[in-house]
Amino acid sequence: MPFSMPMFRDRVPRRIQPWIYILQVFCIQFSGGVYLGALEAVRGTTALMLEDLLMLLYAGLAGMAVYFPLLFRMKFRFTNQQLLCGAAVVIGVCNLITMSSTNMAILLPVCFIAGMAKIQGTFECMSNIQLWMTPTRDFGIFFPILHIVLLTAITGSAWLGAVFAFHFTWQMMHVFTIGTMCLVILIQLTLCRPFCPMPQRMPLRGIDIWTGLLISLLMLLVTYFLVYGDYLMWLRTPRLRWVLAISLILLAFIMYRLKTVERPYISLEVFRYKNVLPILLVTVIAEIMLGAEHTLEEIYWAEVIGLEEHTKCTLCLWALPGVYVGVLITLFWLGRKKWKVWKLFAIGFGCIFGYAVWMYFNLDVNVPLSQYRVALVLRGCAYAILASSLMWSLHESVHDLEHFFMALFVFNIIHMYLAGGAGYGLYTTLFKHLLADNMSRYGAYMTLTSLSPQGGLSTLSASGLSTLSLQSIAISLKQIFGQLVWASGFMTLAFLLLDIPRIRTGIEKVPYWPVYGIKMLSRYRRLNPATSPRPSRRF
Repeated sequence: MPFSMPMFRDRVPRRIQPWIYILQVFCIQFSGGVYLGALEAVRGTTALMLEDLLMLLYAGLAGMAVYFPLLFRMKFRFTNQQLLCGAAVVIGVCNLITMSSTNMAILLPVCFIAGMAKIQGTFECMSNIQLWMTPTRDFGIFFPILHIVLLTAITGSAWLGAVFAFHFTWQMMHVFTIGTMCLVILIQLTLCRPFCPMPQRMPLRGIDIWTGLLISLLMLLVTYFLVYGDYLMWLRTPRLRWVLAISLILLAFIMYRLKTVERPYISLEVFRYKNVLPILLVTVIAEIMLGAEHTLEEIYWAEVIGLEEHTKCTLCLWALPGVYVGVLITLFWLGRKKWKVWKLFAIGFGCIFGYAVWMYFNLDVNVPLSQYRVALVLRGCAYAILASSLMWSLHESVHDLEHFFMALFVFNIIHMYLAGGAGYGLYTTLFKHLLADNMSRYGAYMTLTSLSPQGGLSTLSASGLSTLSLQSIAISLKQIFGQLVWASGFMTLAFLLLDIPRIRTGIEKVPYWPVYGIKMLSRYRRLNPATSPRPSRRF
């Protein structure tokens, strides 16, 4: 059948219909609770610490990850207008709250809810144009194109937030987001009509909401432990010991519910599929390595070179050409040639290796900023290759579509959330110990004369110690990048030597949305025989 979008009104030309949905998905993806490029401006005008803002940022990612198992149930229950208008209204209200409140008790659930609305709107838009991008539903094509949208929005929203904070105030980014959400609502009300791929709506009964809420609470507790760990000196603080103990108890209770509930929020069958656990392990390693982007680069740009946020985000735009190159490589590798994915992993880790080597040899205050463009391009290429190829591998390993979205939930917890937080905690702690060691080592050989020609105490405190600290910071960062060189080089060599048969073996074709919705509805009726034959009138 030719591609069509029945949710559009007849007066809208068919050629521009998919592009309207691409515009909407960019509007939704540029939204968020807090914005990476405006963190410094928020810190300067509020009493929030960097750890507080990172906690809010990860709360939004947690909301996105935890909502994955509900995406199809919501798609088969509500119309496109209800889903997109609802997501736009929720994101707009959340941005209105985050720009006017500084209370963490309010901001934390607001950012969490904003993340849920963001993934709901993104899924609704991308699922409606999937057949336009790949008529055969080839996920070797769909996932790389999806990451063009995702990674462009991540880098672009950080740059746009920094631009608004530089020229106006950081609240203007929230105002801009509210305006884009109004645009999404206007498009839905004027150009679209209510449409649902299921003629008979699927009820929301049977969803294990309580387990989902417990998993959300566990994710926030783990985030608190990882983000505030270095600031509160890890387990030396009683508060973090209590957080760790409660997290372990909550984890045990969640595992008990997943084994005993008839229809659990996450089926443990997901982990029995072939290659799922190795894929998750590779995801953890890749995300921890790429965590250098958020931690080590931030320390170097801000503390050693002294870049302000606008210049730093403008420089980081050079990661986008690398993203597009990585997407093209993945499209050629998986979409056209159907080659083994393990060698593609080697290319991704090889890009991390090149990034770490380039940063290691160019980490100096006398190096011009243009010298770091190659490293940023390599970082963007590595992220695009590994993110899209790992998601493709997960899809090829998990046959059932419902289990696949449960596996995506676990994958995104690691990909967007836990591994990033663990990388931040690991790099900050390692940097702190290396910096203290280097300060003590090099400071022991310094004298007043060597630090300052005048030998005065005032000059020593003003310039000498500053020079010593900057040199110690640069040396500590270079040591961590050196360790990253060894780790990424080992992973690259390991995947180059592997000759494992490709994952694409005996995988069923993905059905159309109505076919899959009817299958889910019949499964629901078998589990609930007393259900009315017309549940749409009751829900």
